[in-house]
Amino acid sequence: MKCKLKIFLIAVFTTYSVIYSQNINDALNYSSNSYQGTARFNSMSGAFGALGGDLSAIAINPASSAILNDGHFSLSFGSDNKSGEVSMLNAFNDFDKNNFTLNQIGGVINFENIDGDNNWKKISIGVSYNQSKNNFNEFSIFNANNNNSIDSYFLSNAEGLRLDQISAFEGESITNAYVDIGNTYGYAHQQAFLGYESFIIDPLEFTDNNSSYISNVPTGTFNQSYRSISRGYNGKLSFNAGFKYKDNIYFGLNLNSHFVDYDNYTILNETNSNGESGQFRINEIYFENRLSTFGEGFSAQLGMITKVSDVIRFGFTYDSPTWYTISEETSQYLETSIIDEDDNVSLLITNPNAINIYEDYTLKTPSKITASTAFVFKNFGLFSFDFSRRDYSSMKFKPQNDIHFSNLNQEISLRLKDVNTYRFGAEILADRLSFRGGYMIEDSPYNSDTVSEFDNIDDSVNGFSLGIGYKLNDTMIDLSFVKINSSKYKRLYDTGLTNQINVDAQNTAVTISVSTIF
Repeated sequence: MKCKLKIFLIAVFTTYSVIYSQNINDALNYSSNSYQGTARFNSMSGAFGALGGDLSAIAINPASSAILNDGHFSLSFGSDNKSGEVSMLNAFNDFDKNNFTLNQIGGVINFENIDGDNNWKKISIGVSYNQSKNNFNEFSIFNANNNNSIDSYFLSNAEGLRLDQISAFEGESITNAYVDIGNTYGYAHQQAFLGYESFIIDPLEFTDNNSSYISNVPTGTFNQSYRSISRGYNGKLSFNAGFKYKDNIYFGLNLNSHFVDYDNYTILNETNSNGESGQFRINEIYFENRLSTFGEGFSAQLGMITKVSDVIRFGFTYDSPTWYTISEETSQYLETSIIDEDDNVSLLITNPNAINIYEDYTLKTPSKITASTAFVFKNFGLFSFDFSRRDYSSMKFKPQNDIHFSNLNQEISLRLKDVNTYRFGAEILADRLSFRGGYMIEDSPYNSDTVSEFDNIDDSVNGFSLGIGYKLNDTMIDLSFVKINSSKYKRLYDTGLTNQINVDAQNTAVTISVSTIF
């Protein structure tokens, strides 16, 4: 099945086209969560599955709201910093990006049962928002020496396509041709069109049915610089109902509304001094791409907490899959520096000045189970542990009868695997003060048996947290510090120029929370 492609120019044009932009990295980006909630929650690395009693704990186990004895409201905000090192081939560079975040806001109201003979003691109703992912990041790589040029991207897309399907009609503008080719044939044809119109590639024969192409970029070594700028947030709004049964069992249900807001802007600048005088050749290419993603989703959670004794608690949560509906927009810009046979240099700008707006598609992320235990020592402190498991190989893009999505789903099932997450948290009480700490580790989602020897894929995550809290009558002020280490990778492009970029990052977050009991 082919997917509908609309392009904004002055009006909106509607046609059908295959979308080739989605990949495994997109699936992981939309489905992975690193919840940033209240400062107390963060400072114990989110190990709250058996504890409850915190607004952000509701995002982990919906039974948490019934643990609260009174009405509760909290607001959390802070600073999020991403820093580290990015590398590709022989090039290395540091990066550092900081931004303000609203981590959490929410409240719970409790209704006590005045009938002492009724086993259902309490009903809790709550609404809470938690940021599930911060997409703000920025990094650059300069002066990477590569034997592979960006021309391979355009050649890879063009090979096998007819010349009359990737070229403009006589007198037709770049914008109209780009729009019409996208409407009629799709994204790959548009990429081939850009390569042809910018003189990066030429056909072997200038006939309509030609389907083989050569490059005007001379072979040799290429100096490449790359920049990536990302913006946006993923978030989760939970509508909660919690129940207390007798004196030691708590149940809860969350109905969750999710959103994805992700904008990524990339720039590749390539130069070379290859070729000989008197030869027509390309010596510089500047290529911009922008991807904007907007998504809405729904999920549900069922949770339970039981107090085995005054000290020991157990918790269990089932998270359903999240069903996302995702929209994507792309735009592009291309410049080439051309040296002709007389060694004259000219700049050619290929600017479609159009936005591709694709038909919505759906993504089902994996379900999750969480088992938790906690030891609570009255007037002294507590220790808690959460274990979660998700099968990332079960993620599915739809419609599945689309050949691209079918192939992508098969790749996901082969390359991804079950992921275990471990969270530890501790809190020590000292009169009005509370001292906290935590640690978390999450496995890589990649199946090591399917990783190429040329790939350096880790994607595991680990980190620690610290925090302090102060209670003043019915108000609590909490502060947390979290540092998460991760190793991620991405490819420059999905085809042709597929060199791997490695990003070793440290995500440092400082959060302040103000909570009140009413």
